[in-house]
Amino acid sequence: MSNLTNDLCVSIVQCNQIWEEKSNNLSHFETLLKQISDTDLIILPEMFQTGFTMNVETLAEEMENSQALVWLKQSAKKTNAAIYTSFIVKEKNHFYNRGIFVFPDGNYTIYDKRKLFSLAKENEFFSAGTKQVIVEYKSWKINLQICFDLRFPELSRNKVNEKGEIDYDLCLYVANWPEKRNHHWKSLLTARAIENQSFVVGVNRIGKDGKELVYSGDSRIINPLGETLNSENAHQEIIQSIILKKQNLIDIRNSMNFLKDA
Repeated sequence: MSNLTNDLCVSIVQCNQIWEEKSNNLSHFETLLKQISDTDLIILPEMFQTGFTMNVETLAEEMENSQALVWLKQSAKKTNAAIYTSFIVKEKNHFYNRGIFVFPDGNYTIYDKRKLFSLAKENEFFSAGTKQVIVEYKSWKINLQICFDLRFPELSRNKVNEKGEIDYDLCLYVANWPEKRNHHWKSLLTARAIENQSFVVGVNRIGKDGKELVYSGDSRIINPLGETLNSENAHQEIIQSIILKKQNLIDIRNSMNFLKDA
């Protein structure tokens, strides 16, 4: 865990996901999370316990009876760290690809994916979210995003208010992003960090899903200058932890006050 109050230790979990097998995925994540100690924030891939599937009728969970939510709360408590990921939720006869940021004390904040991936017909099975969600955690303001949101810079546009306060410091993307478009993934993550002068973390899966799509991972932790802080990790099941330094963020913004210019 970061020693300084204003620093944040982030751990990314890049792994294979077993197609539509909740129990096996949860068991695998339990094994992986045992390897993590002394961190502040753990990030898992999109639809963490099913993979990116449109089988909503079978796999969706209602929040109040959610196996995924119970597991995430227990895991956040065990690791004494926040966790961000997404899973399929049914609510009032609608289905959502719902991001969830679970705090170590069990409280949580939700974010419903706003841009649905029409190439996979996600828009035919899911309802889109309508709101930006920024959570505050350990003095960091964190913007929650999911996969296809990455292609739309307007969703993550950082702004400065009349008091000189900036919307967010860190943007999180959880994903199932196929290898054949991994150049887009890496390029867009870097662009979002540079244009918004924020840290950006993108966590993607590896392996092959039930539709024979291959995923290379290529998860990234990127600083506000667009520099990748973690090591290369294509096609590897890895856990990497990096301490994000708040003072580094402040110094970059002070030396190049581009957000104010915008």
